[in-house]
Amino acid sequence: MLRQQHLCLCALAVSFAGCLTGAPILLSGSGPNAAAIQPTVDLFRTSLGTLNPNVSGSFGTGRREINWDGVPDALSAPNNLPANFFNVNSPRGVVFSTPGSGFAVSANQASGTPVEFGNIDPGYPGIFGVFSSPRLFTALGSTITDVNFFVPGSTTAATTTAFGAVFTHVTTAGSTTLQFFNPLGTSLGTFNVPSVAGNETLSFLGVSFNAGEQVGRVRITSGSQILAAGNLNAVAMDDFIYAEPNATIPEPGTLLLLSASAMFFAAGRVRRS
Repeated sequence: MLRQQHLCLCALAVSFAGCLTGAPILLSGSGPNAAAIQPTVDLFRTSLGTLNPNVSGSFGTGRREINWDGVPDALSAPNNLPANFFNVNSPRGVVFSTPGSGFAVSANQASGTPVEFGNIDPGYPGIFGVFSSPRLFTALGSTITDVNFFVPGSTTAATTTAFGAVFTHVTTAGSTTLQFFNPLGTSLGTFNVPSVAGNETLSFLGVSFNAGEQVGRVRITSGSQILAAGNLNAVAMDDFIYAEPNATIPEPGTLLLLSASAMFFAAGRVRRS
């Protein structure tokens, strides 16, 4: 009897958690230059609220942004960017990871290194454009970048409710995506970044969740080719925009499941006694 009650409570918890998943709100656009996507990016920004300063601690509401342009030359191409730069050096609550060998931010003109990853392939400045000049971002040795959220400036895991990114040279439909995961690693959906023909083009996708979902990680797949000499179908990234990271708390469905389990084991102890 107790086992049946436990199964019913677990089923109720799973059902309740499922009810909390609403339809994500997507904002996307693409075009030949920054002006083509600016209104969409601004609309996404407005939906998230005030831009918060790059300091430690969570503001609870508002948004954070990364535009790469403040990264110093010493940590830009041809040098690698530390994966935790935007949680330690400039606290914005994200740490990157990748199956590849690391991350890079492109150089600026004054550094003497070719811009827009021209140090990797001299053809890249002719196919990549910029949304906020001059720097771009990429994973090295992989098309996958995982964005993990923390309370800015700390090692405390955090979640967000919205994330968007600008890409350049997304010429193949379905090649570039954002996949969202809750703190337990369950996928909340995969969404395609819009493609557009031509060189130096820009694409934007922003996804917001408003039914209690918590996003602990975003997996970015940027194109079908890594940035490497001869790979001229590659995709690079520009601005990241996301809702303020807040400390992770158990979702209501998880709390109900834990409560159900506690009730089951408590009932079992009472029965044995």
